[in-house]
Amino acid sequence: MYTNSKPTRFAVIGLGLAVVLLLAINIFSNATFKALQLDLTEGQLFTLSDGTRKVLATIDEPINVRLFFSKSLGDASPQHATYFKRVKELLGQYEKISGGKVVLKIFNPEPFSDAEDMAVAAGIKGVPINQAGDLGYFGLSAYNSTDDEGLMGFLSPDRETFLEYDITKLIHAIAKPKKLVIGVLSSFPVTGGYGPQGAPNPQWAFLDQLGEFFEILPLPREMPKLPEAVDILLLIHPKNILPEMQYSIDQFVLGGGRALVFVDTNAELAARPGNPALDDTVSDFDPILNAWGVKLVKDKVAADILTARRVNVQQGGKVEYTSYVAWLALTPENMARNDVITGDLQLLNIGSAGILEPIEGAGTLVTPLLETSDQSMEIDRSKVMLQPDVIGLFRDFKPQNKKLMLAARISGKAKSAFPDGPPKGVETDAKAAKPLTESAAGINVIVVADTDFLRDRLWVDRQDVFGNMTLVPHANNGDFVVNAVDNLGGSSELIDLRGRTRTQRPFHLVQDIQRDAEMQYRSKEKELQEKLIDIRAKLNKVLRREDSSGEVIMNTQEKASVDKFRGEMTTIRKELRDVQLALRQDIDTLDSWIKFINIAAIPLILLVISMIAGRRRHTRRRAAVAGQ
Repeated sequence: MYTNSKPTRFAVIGLGLAVVLLLAINIFSNATFKALQLDLTEGQLFTLSDGTRKVLATIDEPINVRLFFSKSLGDASPQHATYFKRVKELLGQYEKISGGKVVLKIFNPEPFSDAEDMAVAAGIKGVPINQAGDLGYFGLSAYNSTDDEGLMGFLSPDRETFLEYDITKLIHAIAKPKKLVIGVLSSFPVTGGYGPQGAPNPQWAFLDQLGEFFEILPLPREMPKLPEAVDILLLIHPKNILPEMQYSIDQFVLGGGRALVFVDTNAELAARPGNPALDDTVSDFDPILNAWGVKLVKDKVAADILTARRVNVQQGGKVEYTSYVAWLALTPENMARNDVITGDLQLLNIGSAGILEPIEGAGTLVTPLLETSDQSMEIDRSKVMLQPDVIGLFRDFKPQNKKLMLAARISGKAKSAFPDGPPKGVETDAKAAKPLTESAAGINVIVVADTDFLRDRLWVDRQDVFGNMTLVPHANNGDFVVNAVDNLGGSSELIDLRGRTRTQRPFHLVQDIQRDAEMQYRSKEKELQEKLIDIRAKLNKVLRREDSSGEVIMNTQEKASVDKFRGEMTTIRKELRDVQLALRQDIDTLDSWIKFINIAAIPLILLVISMIAGRRRHTRRRAAVAGQ
C-alpha cells in the first residue's frame, strides 16, 4: 500500500525545530534575564526591603561575609540543605545591591579541615550529625577592615521569615559601630537578674532585640538624675521614682531629650496575690504625663470585643475556650498606617491596657498610634486583677461605640511639671543652666498605656535549637519598640528593617458568627445557672432537716418537692447541654460550606465550564458538517 511520507517528514522536522527553539529560548533567557526575578511568595521573602537597601547604601568600606555550611549537614538534613540555598541566594542579592561592598565567601567546614578550624575560630556553633560525633556547621560571620565583627552562630530554618532582618541588622552594626545610648529605667527586672529562689532570670527579649542596634544603659530607680550619656530614655512602669529623678526627666524632655514611656493601670506582672496592700499595678507618672498633654484614665482598662484574644479558662471543672476582652490582638486596622513606627506592622499583642486621653488646652499635639476598634468599652481595673472572670466579662460586654487610645505620639510645646522650680533635694549649681519652665522647641515623646506589651509571653517564643537559644517572634511587639526608639533617634534606616513575622489570618466571618453565637449562649447559660443555683438552694433547705441519728426527716409533701426540684435540675442541665450544642451549630454549618467550596465547588465549576465548552465545540462541528 502506498503512503505519502511527506507529512511524516515535515512532522519530524517540525518537532526537531521545536526542540532547538526551546533550547535557544532557554539559553537566551538565562543570558539576558539572569538578574530578572519575580517574587510571588507571601511576605515577599525573596525581595530585599527598603530598609535593607538604605543600610547597604550607607556602607563606606567592604564588609566580608563568610557563610559556613557543612555538606554533610545537608546530606543528613535536607531541610537545612534547602535553607542553605535560600541563604546563599539572599546573600547574593546583598552582594549585588551593595555594589560589591558586601563580599560573600562560602566555606564547607568538613571534619578536620582548615574550613572547620576557621568556623570554630569565628564562633560558628557545630551540631552533631552522626553517631561518630562529627559536627555540622551552618552560620555566618562578617567583619570589616577596622575589626568590627558580627556573628550568626547557627542559622535555624525556624527563623526563615526573619532571615533578612538578622542579616541586615548584623551588617548595620558593622557599618555603624557607634550606637545611641538608651537609658532604661524600669520597675521590672527587664535587664535580667535572679528570682526569689535564686534562679537566674534572662533579660527580656525586647531588650535583646533593642541591644542589637543600640547601647543599653540600665538606670537604677534610686538614681537621682539622668546621666548625660543618655540619648533616649526608655521608661517602663514608673513607680516610686525619686522626685529628683522625675524633675530630671522633666528637664531632659523639655530640653530636647526623647523618651519612650510605658505606663499602665493594671501591670499584671506587678500584681501581688493575697496582699492588695503591696499592689504596684498602677504607674505613678501622672504629673509629667499631664504636663505633656495626656492623661492615663484612672482605674480603667480598655476592652474590645473585635480584637479580643481567644483563651482557655477553667470553669465548673471543665475548660472553656472564649474571648478575653481585656487581652487584645491589634491588627493594621488598629494602627496608624501613616506613621513610620506602625506603618508596616501586622500584629501587636496587648495585655489589659490602660487608656490615654488628650488634655484640652495643653498645647501639645497628641496623635494616636494604637487604638481599639469602635466596639470597645472601658471596664474597671478591679475586674481584671488577679483572677478575672473572663467569661463574665465577655457575657456582660456592652460596646460604647468609640475607639480608645492605647498609644500616642506627643509633639509640640509643653510646659514643665514643676512650674515652681526643682523639688527639695535637687542640688543647684550657680553655673548650671536656668531651669526650663517650658520646652524651647517641640517635645518628642511616645507613650504606650500598657507595660505587659513588653513581656516575652505576649510576642516571642524562646526555642532551644541544637543547644542554642533562639528567639522566634509571633507578634511585632519587639519591632514596635525598635521602630519607636530608632524614630526618636532621628534615623530612618531601621524602620523598614523588621522580621517578616508569621501572623495569623483568621476567617473574620467565622469569628463573627462564633462571637455572636457565644454571646447568646453565655446570656442563656447565665440565666440557666442562676435557676440551677436557686433550685439547689431550695433542695438543700429541704434536705437540711435531720433527726438526732442524722437521718433526713421529710413528710410526703417535702418528698414531692425534692422529686420536683431534682426533675427541674435534670431539665435545666439538659437545656444547658442543648445551648452548648447550639453554640457550635452555626460554626459547623459554615465550616461545612467552606470545606465544600474548597474541595468540591471549584472542581464542579471547572467541570461545568469544560462541559459547556465541549458542547459549544460539538455544536460548531455539527454546524460545519451540515453546511458542507
